[in-house]
Amino acid sequence: MLAEAWSFFLYLYSLLCQGIVPCSVPERLPANTVNRQQYLGKWYFKAAVSQRKADIQKFKAMDNILFNMEETASDTLLLSGHMRMGDECINKTWTYYIHPEREDLELEGRPERRSLLWSGKWVNCNNCIILQEVEPPLNQTDTEDSLNRYMLYSRQPSVDSEVVTTFLKNSACHKMLASVRLLQEKAFCI
Repeated sequence: MLAEAWSFFLYLYSLLCQGIVPCSVPERLPANTVNRQQYLGKWYFKAAVSQRKADIQKFKAMDNILFNMEETASDTLLLSGHMRMGDECINKTWTYYIHPEREDLELEGRPERRSLLWSGKWVNCNNCIILQEVEPPLNQTDTEDSLNRYMLYSRQPSVDSEVVTTFLKNSACHKMLASVRLLQEKAFCI
């Protein structure tokens, strides 16, 4: 209930701000040219937004998520996720491919998914990154992507609450009103 009220408040606030100042747009980090070395290592999942609750629903059951990004081969990244759900730890890995002709990352087994990188400067956080996942409409007659969500990650386990608030506010300006913020009340899984 509080989350829905907060989302509604952000929506109204964004409408007011849009009338005065247009929505800010994050800076794109093309995966095929970005310095990959600076993005390897640990990342802490902070929040996710989307236009639809279904796109971020799975994150609501999690207390915290710690990711580790490593380069396993030229143009191949391995993302290891350590997710806390209640008292359980769930570990999962994803393989991403970087193609010289594409600015997005290709997720192994999901070639239709575009994974785009955005600078954390959009949320006033130099130690943050934003990952957008987009999948095309399921049917040719659909006009809306079947998945479109933004996820905020930080290098530190805790960040200033203003960073997440800015992420939610900037996203709301782009009609991304469904949001989830992880509680981080329990120990991180390793």
